[in-house]
Amino acid sequence: MAQKKSLRVFLLILILTALTGLILFFAVKGTKKTSSKNSGETSLKVIRETVTNIIEISGTIQAAQTQTLTAAGNGTVTGVYVKVGDKVKKGQVLMELDKSEQEYNLAKHDYDTAQKQINGSPKELELMAYQRKTLEKKLEDRKIKANFDGVVADFTATVGDYLEAKDSVGTLIQRDYLKSYVEVVETDAPKLQSGQKVSCTFPAYGDEKIQGEVVSYPAVGSVTNRGASIVKVEIRIYNPPEIILPNYSFTGEIEISPPENLTLIQREAIGFSADKKSYVEVYQQDGSTKQIEIVAIPYDRTYFKVVQGEIPENALLKPQSAPQISGTRPGDFKAGSNSQSQQGSGGVGGFGMPGMGGMPSSGGFGGR
Repeated sequence: MAQKKSLRVFLLILILTALTGLILFFAVKGTKKTSSKNSGETSLKVIRETVTNIIEISGTIQAAQTQTLTAAGNGTVTGVYVKVGDKVKKGQVLMELDKSEQEYNLAKHDYDTAQKQINGSPKELELMAYQRKTLEKKLEDRKIKANFDGVVADFTATVGDYLEAKDSVGTLIQRDYLKSYVEVVETDAPKLQSGQKVSCTFPAYGDEKIQGEVVSYPAVGSVTNRGASIVKVEIRIYNPPEIILPNYSFTGEIEISPPENLTLIQREAIGFSADKKSYVEVYQQDGSTKQIEIVAIPYDRTYFKVVQGEIPENALLKPQSAPQISGTRPGDFKAGSNSQSQQGSGGVGGFGMPGMGGMPSSGGFGGR
């Protein structure tokens, strides 16, 4: 009885051991298959980037023209003809001071001139003519006039106020455009050109950008009190919003060249046909691949920029070669050397690729 029981236990253990072995066998086999499948479906991503070439600036905005309204002499205000916010024309009288003394002096001079015409010498009459012009100027200076078409931004004088020479009573501005002189460091100065677009952001105007342009910059630089060498660049904003006032601060960007949308791929994704044309293989939803002919030039040590050929959004690429071990070919690539002027003849190639297995050594990546 004991022997039968021991035999049943032995058989049970043997069966359990066999089942465990089978389970482990199929588990390992399935893992290998999965691993093998995943290894065969390794993919490389396509990178989309937008590269901007700008110079960052900041400053304070000014009116196109500004006139400080000041009295040319002492006197009592006898006439005020404008108020804050009024639009005025060039030459328009804005305010007058008492001019009775100046009018008397001019009238007396005319009387004296008439007397001299009877018995005075020609030289005396000539001098009196010059003197009259001086008296006319003093009479005209009792008026404050607009030097240009503009808007009265500030005005404080009222009739009856007594002013002394050089007292300021207000400000006239022209805001057909607003301007600013911004500092650009010497290393960025060679990139400047008249007419370049400028995007400005004002704290008073939220996140909305206001467009302007570079107008001019001097042929010589200057040195700031910090010892930095800079160029002062004039920018203008035409037809600015009414909310933007002179002396408001802003930050901005001078656009050196339009933004460039880049398609970057790893060099391991690039393959070559028998006629030495470069291509990539894009995975499809069913697991198959579609071959797309491209032209690519080096972008940095890892990526190439696609300059011809359309690769779909969110595409996954099939590797065509194993990744290169870093440092095996120093100097083959130069980081950032992505100018198309470096392409080979005919505009279809880039840099040479010496020493890369399975890749042509002349003309870079592109068909010929």
